[in-house]
Amino acid sequence: MEISGIISALVIGIVIGVLGRLVVPGRQRVGILLTILVGIVAALIGTGIAAAFDVADTKGVDWIEWLIQIALAAVGVAALDRSRSRHTRSRRR
Repeated sequence: MEISGIISALVIGIVIGVLGRLVVPGRQRVGILLTILVGIVAALIGTGIAAAFDVADTKGVDWIEWLIQIALAAVGVAALDRSRSRHTRSRRR
């Protein structure tokens, strides 16, 4: 993979992760690096899902693909937040 591909994946991961985090209501206890990682994973999986359903072959912005990616990032951020809050509560006891 070329450096431009890595930089593109990071930028897309940041955007998707932040948008996914904004969709989740309330405060999340997930750091920025985990948010970026969730965004990158969500972007990759979302692209695969969109390609499987042939919704990613448009000329221009693939809005459905973006929505799938953001939804997956929101689920990922919410799941991490929930697992961290459970972990924190179990430590306090």
